[in-house]
Amino acid sequence: MRLRLDQLSASLKRHLGSIYVIAGDEPLQAMQAADMVRETARVHGYEERLVLDTEAGFEWSELRGIADNLSLFARKRLLDLRLANTKLASTGAKALIDYASHPPADTLLLVQCGKLDRAALSSSWLTALDRTGVTLQVWSLNAHETLQWIAARLAERTLKVTQEAVRLLAERAEGNLLAARQEIEKLSLLYGNGAAEGQVLDIAQIIASVADSARFNVFELADAALAGDCARAVRILHGLAAEDVKPALVLWSLAEQARLLAASSFHIRRGGSLQQPALSTQRQRLLRRALERAGTAQWEASMRQCARVDRIIKGQEPGNPWDELLNLTLKICGRPLFDAAGH
Repeated sequence: MRLRLDQLSASLKRHLGSIYVIAGDEPLQAMQAADMVRETARVHGYEERLVLDTEAGFEWSELRGIADNLSLFARKRLLDLRLANTKLASTGAKALIDYASHPPADTLLLVQCGKLDRAALSSSWLTALDRTGVTLQVWSLNAHETLQWIAARLAERTLKVTQEAVRLLAERAEGNLLAARQEIEKLSLLYGNGAAEGQVLDIAQIIASVADSARFNVFELADAALAGDCARAVRILHGLAAEDVKPALVLWSLAEQARLLAASSFHIRRGGSLQQPALSTQRQRLLRRALERAGTAQWEASMRQCARVDRIIKGQEPGNPWDELLNLTLKICGRPLFDAAGH
């Protein structure tokens, strides 16, 4: 059965199913939906929870064994299954189809995954889970929906804000609902008493109290550079400079990526695989995308460029650190400002 997010609460009050699939790329809403399922399960006596992550090394054959073993203890438990990828191999698909065909009476299966593409939506494993349980897809909000979401959260806190201030909050949060919620909570702490007296918050007050929650940080800079998203990477870099972040910290993040790319490219050239067990699936995907843009020689050149930027930061060579960091960022993106000769 397919449900929308706004239908989940009422559905859980009527009946708690045996299987729930929560999919989507908007983390806050997906997290809230999963929390609703887990809390309802707890109320119904599912006090124990086992998290299963399908990263490298996961044995799908154990899913049925785990579920069957749980029933031996006559205690209700929740299996929290995190799918690293919705493109399942035959073993994974078969395991889920087998589970859905006869789910244990004392076990609730909660499957969490990213956005379901067309192939996943028509897959045999999702069809089997959907036939037995509930599937809920969480969509990212568009600009208008984000404004409505922020306005609703402000109203819940009894905060009165001008429309211009709401738009500023949405712009600052950059579609990140987690960040927007944090800023609304901060506003509630700062101006909650005034709200009771009818105070209306304007842009000046928002600017004074709200941090730039577009998550301008060195980790997002690295991700944007790996993804080849030049516009976003440059925007984040400018944000870091405006916030007086130390150039050495920015260089550290970019140098880590250059080092990883050079090592991975060299390993693949010698016949190895791209598997990096220490990295998340998302990070491996970004790494693969970057490796498709350039070869080992280019990434080794990026490492040499990192060394040069380091000397500039330390004052051992002339130059502007932020200009050099910009060129390094664009080089990792695949769009260097200058070639190896400096032209």
